[in-house]
Amino acid sequence: MRVVIAEDLALLRDGLTRLLTESGFEVVAAVETGDELVRAVMGHKPDVCVVDVRLPPTFTDEGVRAALEARSRMPGLPVLVLSQYVERTYAAELLSDGRGGVGYLLKDRVADVREFVEAVRRVAEGGTAMDPEAVAQLLGGRADDSPLDELTPREREVLGLMAEGRSNHAIAERMVVTEGAVEKHVSNIFAKLGLPPSDADHRRVLAVLAFVRG
Repeated sequence: MRVVIAEDLALLRDGLTRLLTESGFEVVAAVETGDELVRAVMGHKPDVCVVDVRLPPTFTDEGVRAALEARSRMPGLPVLVLSQYVERTYAAELLSDGRGGVGYLLKDRVADVREFVEAVRRVAEGGTAMDPEAVAQLLGGRADDSPLDELTPREREVLGLMAEGRSNHAIAERMVVTEGAVEKHVSNIFAKLGLPPSDADHRRVLAVLAFVRG
């Protein structure tokens, strides 16, 4: 699995490269600016990108802007964004094309190697991987008249776990319920969010987008 890394801090960039290489990935490029990221994506056509939100020169949102540009040139490009803080807008923008293959993790999560590597693989396969802390904050900061208000507390819990990228089986294990019960909750979530029948994975992405937008 081929990876492009965009991270301005040399120590973290080298650490990510070593970590992913040791986990069986092929790091085809490790760059430090948004422009370099776009060029690397077009040159290497990677399976997934790991991108810091803040890159030179202003260290605001260059990483996200570059990731969006790269996804516009290579539709569906899987991108895992690393951030110091939770920012609803970044995740929503990356998910807005409804294609999936998007992750949003806090940098502290990299310390849990197994969890981080699983998130990279999940995103590369077209899934989502929202940081549990981001999920908790988003659940607690919904806007008034949010479509999520139609969901029961149990359904919101299921949607939060879907946002983390968990399968129905994994959600059932986490909540200590049957997989059939989870499937029923998921169907109710799709119905209440007005998501018509379509590819199940696509609807999961749209449901997560609705969750992020709050």
